[in-house]
Amino acid sequence: MAKKKEEKAIHYAPIVYQPITETIEKNYMPYVMSVIVSRAIPEIDGLKPAHRKLLYTMYKMGLLTGPRTKSANIVGQTMRLNPHGDASIYETMVRLTRGNATLLHPLVDSKGSFGKQYSSDMKYAAARYTECKLDPICAELFGGIDKNAVDMVDNYDATMKEPALLPTTFPNVLVSANQGIAVGMASNICSFNLREVCDTAIALMKNPDHDILETLPGPDFSTGGELLFDEAATREIYATGRGSFRLRAKWRYVKDGNLIEITEIPYTTATEVIMDKVAELIKAGKIKEIADMRDETDLGGLKLTIDLKRGVDPEKLMQKLFRLTPLQDSFPCNFNILIAGMPRVMGVGEILDEWTAWRTDCVKRRIFFQIQKKEDRLHLLKGLERILLDIDKAIAIIRETELENEVVPNLMIGFGIDEIQANYVAEIKLRNINKEYILKQTRAIDDLEGEIADLRDTLNSPRKLKNVIIKELQAVADKFGQPRRTEILYDAQETAPEEEDDVPDYGVTVFVSKEGYLKKMTAQSLRMSGEQKFKEGDSLSFSRETTNRAEFLVFTDRYQCYKSRLSDFDDGKASQLGDYLPQKLGFEPGENLVALVFCGDYKGFILFFFENGKAAKVPLSAYETKTNRKKLTGAYSDKSPLIKAMALDADEQMVVYSTDGRAAIFSTAQLLPKTTRNTQGVAVMTLKKKATLRDAVLLTQSGIVNESRYRTKTIPSAGAVLKEEDSVEKQQTFEV
Repeated sequence: MAKKKEEKAIHYAPIVYQPITETIEKNYMPYVMSVIVSRAIPEIDGLKPAHRKLLYTMYKMGLLTGPRTKSANIVGQTMRLNPHGDASIYETMVRLTRGNATLLHPLVDSKGSFGKQYSSDMKYAAARYTECKLDPICAELFGGIDKNAVDMVDNYDATMKEPALLPTTFPNVLVSANQGIAVGMASNICSFNLREVCDTAIALMKNPDHDILETLPGPDFSTGGELLFDEAATREIYATGRGSFRLRAKWRYVKDGNLIEITEIPYTTATEVIMDKVAELIKAGKIKEIADMRDETDLGGLKLTIDLKRGVDPEKLMQKLFRLTPLQDSFPCNFNILIAGMPRVMGVGEILDEWTAWRTDCVKRRIFFQIQKKEDRLHLLKGLERILLDIDKAIAIIRETELENEVVPNLMIGFGIDEIQANYVAEIKLRNINKEYILKQTRAIDDLEGEIADLRDTLNSPRKLKNVIIKELQAVADKFGQPRRTEILYDAQETAPEEEDDVPDYGVTVFVSKEGYLKKMTAQSLRMSGEQKFKEGDSLSFSRETTNRAEFLVFTDRYQCYKSRLSDFDDGKASQLGDYLPQKLGFEPGENLVALVFCGDYKGFILFFFENGKAAKVPLSAYETKTNRKKLTGAYSDKSPLIKAMALDADEQMVVYSTDGRAAIFSTAQLLPKTTRNTQGVAVMTLKKKATLRDAVLLTQSGIVNESRYRTKTIPSAGAVLKEEDSVEKQQTFEV
């Protein structure tokens, strides 16, 4: 009988209890720093590590001057520096190619299909089908790399060296657009025109107080389009590195075909996104002027064609499309760059200052390297000069020396030269040991001494170092500069708000929750719906029947007012939560909704009730703006927290409640209207110590039975203690 197999005991690793802070510090933080420093955030040379490893590999392959080679070959070679897989390396290459057109100045000269930056569906071919080499502008990225201009560091397995940075002769960090998402931070750098960047860098080196806007009017994108110039916003971005530029598509009207051709689009969008959005608007009935829209992009470039219906004004239609589609978009700026291994968000001026300081160090290192090489050469030639006086003696020493290893020492003794010089002399070919050859070589001594002196003078002179950098910048601008692709519109007008005729008018019911979710439903949808859905812990604040054209005001706890229209919101269903107003309207971080008011035709007034017992009566016309302003600051008084706001067409009877259980009834006619929005108002209720105003409602909605008990002829009033029969909470819908 076979023996029963012995069961092996399973030994489990012991459980080690560790504070969560220690776990994060030992395990999570190294990953975070690796992503920030070694992957996602660009450095002062304008490159991420993946870009730099790829370009340096191509440089070592001789692809700066040689012919193109298969992309698959380049990818394979790059894996010696970048072990993250061939797919990610090739994707990195695609973005740098001339064919993809992501960069204003592509760094890779390509052949084959590499997709397009402006299309999300146009895919690039496999690496085995495409060919690449370095673009000529890369000569400016590698200038001085073989002259110790930058540090060389070990690759991931310490088998070869790679540059820590590339010694770019121009501020590539502002010329090449770059984007990266790290852990807890991100970077988004737009591209600027090469010539304008070089001119700005030169101007700042000559005059630190130079107005950057004079030489750098705005960004320049590879997709062209139009930049809607905003001086205040531009200066803010240039100063802080944060903000956004507004971009718009470029179009023309073809009268013969009654069509619009869009030839350039914002850098931030894609043709498919635009087409889908337009189709969505046509389906929803918000755009009725378009007969057909198609993508006619071909080898000649991008082209979206819109066929118009008879009698349509193309200018008016494009204004609507700019307002409703990504044909007008914004580029959010976040100039986050690694400086000495630390991420920093900087403005344009600060970036150029950092680049200049770093470039100065590169030039110094290059000059010092040149000095060392020339001094080494000079040292050899001076040794050669010593034997010129007695060539026969040198030949005799070499001939008469019996042992080979004694030749150098004998030459050192015979002519008083060092070992390096003696080795050089000993290695001269026999045919070159003549006066003519030696004289020809030694004539360079004076030139070398002069060159070394000039280099040392430059090295020790900040002014001359600055001139070297300026000359290089001018040379780059002259050689590679090109006209702007993105046109700047200095007198561009904001897209006009929707005209009444453009907005469909139909009845809707609006539901607003206490947490700030807004839901708009048509009458048909409301009839077919069941119970209204709310987020867990949320409930209905109020509902109102109105029209799709209705305009409303949202007041927040930051004393701000946001204006919007119901037409900006999609029709919803009872099963949906609706649109979250703080996100939809662009609230600031930590900003909360306090009140929502429908403003109708701006003919009535708004009542504001504050915790301190005061009320303010402000005409609605104070919130009517002639321009397309979406946000008003100083919308109400900041002296006490706002508890309620409501719009009224005429004076009404109001009930106010205090936290100590008292109520008072008064007429709004007792309040005088104030023309200023931030008026403190007047006291309507006298409050006891530690008591505050709790609520304010229309008398008709209060449920109060004993009206005479709480009614007052003058304000402020202490009110009366609320009886139980007057404090019953009624289930009802409030309108504001």
